[in-house]
Amino acid sequence: MKIGWAHCDITPDRPTCLSGQFYVRVSQGVNDPITATALAIEGTAHDGSPDCAIIVSCDLVGVPAHLQQSVRDAVQARLPGVDVRKVFLHATHTHDAPEMTEGFYPPAPPGVMTSSEYADFFASRVADAVVRAWEGRRLGGISRAYGHAVVGHNRRAVYLDGSARMYGETAVGGFSHIEGYEDHGIDMLFTWGPHGALTGTVLNLACPSQVAEHLRQISADFWHEVRVELRRRYGEALFVLPQCAPAGDQSPHFLLYGREEAEMRERRGVSERQEIARRIARAVDDLFELAPDSVEEDGPVCHVVKTVDLRVRLVTDDEAATARAEIERLEAEEPADDRAASMNWVQRVRHRRVLERYEEQQPTSSLPVELHVVRLGDAVMATNPFELFLDFGLRIKARSRAAQTMLVQLACDTCGYLPTDRAVRARSYGAEVASNNVGPEGGQVLVEETVRTINALWQGR
Repeated sequence: MKIGWAHCDITPDRPTCLSGQFYVRVSQGVNDPITATALAIEGTAHDGSPDCAIIVSCDLVGVPAHLQQSVRDAVQARLPGVDVRKVFLHATHTHDAPEMTEGFYPPAPPGVMTSSEYADFFASRVADAVVRAWEGRRLGGISRAYGHAVVGHNRRAVYLDGSARMYGETAVGGFSHIEGYEDHGIDMLFTWGPHGALTGTVLNLACPSQVAEHLRQISADFWHEVRVELRRRYGEALFVLPQCAPAGDQSPHFLLYGREEAEMRERRGVSERQEIARRIARAVDDLFELAPDSVEEDGPVCHVVKTVDLRVRLVTDDEAATARAEIERLEAEEPADDRAASMNWVQRVRHRRVLERYEEQQPTSSLPVELHVVRLGDAVMATNPFELFLDFGLRIKARSRAAQTMLVQLACDTCGYLPTDRAVRARSYGAEVASNNVGPEGGQVLVEETVRTINALWQGR
């Protein structure tokens, strides 16, 4: 194997609109920098042919397909011999990074960097990092490990009437239970240089980076503290590549035990983000001593890229009628302030998109999505472009033939939430049609195609 790393600062140099909420926030400085980290791995497939993967983790809410294509185009111009289909970007889902798609929010005020301007800024810097990672490849190896740290929690409260609500109240008489499972596992990959020196780590866990999701400053959220803590322990040169596993129904927020957790943090003297970093770093420490014993320097590198057509979630007549009524109501509303006005704008945009889908849809309408499956020795990495509910990821992991399976959501595009059938029945944000381009049926097709593609890389071996 040959392995190369690079990272770059993607913090905008001017104020910009922040993404992740239903109202406009113009950044007022930087709480902590946002970065993109690139890992280039080149090796040999089972048939002896060369193959590679270039993985880029970004401190963003998502990576629209047009943004990934801009990076690929810039890389292709500088590295004409590289198959840029093997470059894929994914997001950590911080809610305090720039918006990159025009139209969702009202037009930016004068002097504020537009989404298009930031996209150009981003693509140039990330393409440069990809080139540096590729050109910096050196002989090395990888090792894998699996541990635990409590970071993510299911964020959907279910009530005795069968309804659910994201971040719903639990201290009420009608509360029944938390809707779904939580996955506290951490999949880790360590990379090693030619003389056995640790060069970087990939950390994959089922939680978006959104502890402080309403800031008016740029922030990478808890992954910033994780990087600081791991570099303090393992050296300032360490590369840290975070990945968000399927976590559409997960977050670091507590629906239960929040008071107790806050008390323990206060007694320890740490913030919530620092506590998460401490837990992740302790999990790395716990397994690091085992990592050098299983380094693979010549394991297979196989990268499959394909397009999968998923049936879209069709908009019903009732849902379309509701969208029309909401648009009429919002158009008649007189917002009390700028925040209310921007929320009015965003909600109208969401309902108009529902109506556009309704007018264009056919019974067989499908959404093509880009799927990457990368075998790295005995481990595998597979992507999806959704905020994928945890259950779908567990279905894939349970049937994967790989010794370790790392799933990465919000990769190659941002296609909305993909909820389970039980979530759709219980309704609420994340499981209603305005939040979903694809429904549970399409989610199961994604599961089957991902499992089939993973296991094909292990057939006969």
